[in-house]
Amino acid sequence: MVDDDENLRRLVAAYLESEGYEVGEAADGHSALASVEEHEPQLVVLDLMLPGVTGLDVARAIRAKQTIPILMLTARGSEEDLLQGFEAGADDYLVKPFSPKVLVARVKAVLRRSGVVSEDEAGGLVGLGDLSIDPRAREVSMGDRQIELTNTEFELLRVLAEHPGWVYSREELLESAWGYSYLGDSRLVDVHIANLRKKIGDDPSDPRFIRTVRGVGYKFQRQGTERPPSSKDDL
Repeated sequence: MVDDDENLRRLVAAYLESEGYEVGEAADGHSALASVEEHEPQLVVLDLMLPGVTGLDVARAIRAKQTIPILMLTARGSEEDLLQGFEAGADDYLVKPFSPKVLVARVKAVLRRSGVVSEDEAGGLVGLGDLSIDPRAREVSMGDRQIELTNTEFELLRVLAEHPGWVYSREELLESAWGYSYLGDSRLVDVHIANLRKKIGDDPSDPRFIRTVRGVGYKFQRQGTERPPSSKDDL
């Protein structure tokens, strides 16, 4: 995790460590390059605006020698900034301020694309009551019945199910499931969630899995837990 903001580094490290990742920190470009050389990490989270050696220079130096995935952070989200980041070798981009939950999801997505999988994914099926998700095969089943989901529905379910109890806003779900390049109405998430609920047999008035959090967004609950006291809790 490379950023000159110590508070941000600690926050990001805490979230990633809670997911089982080992996180090293660097406050400037020189320290970052030395750490990458010594530890050979599986991914670098890199701020664009660093003192001295910039994030773009760090990314270019890493790319000159290694293929380590790079998730670039920036306070500037213009098209030119995005292009410069990708030309320097970034694999993904996240604009500040960002949600730590979104960063965790994007880190997992970048690692997944690079062939690094979590223990759950390596083990295949993830059981969530009678709902099973196979991240590698991108298949979902309810008991013995296989459920056909669109790519969008699968990504939404995967993001929510990875962290039961975490509340995601619609914007966070868009960023987690589609990434920086998705531009659209956040209310479209409601349409996709409605379709997803129908396919997994989740009644919005008495949900087993996907619960609406009034005024915020959605959360995933394990079957039989955190059932709302009445349908008034749901949008």
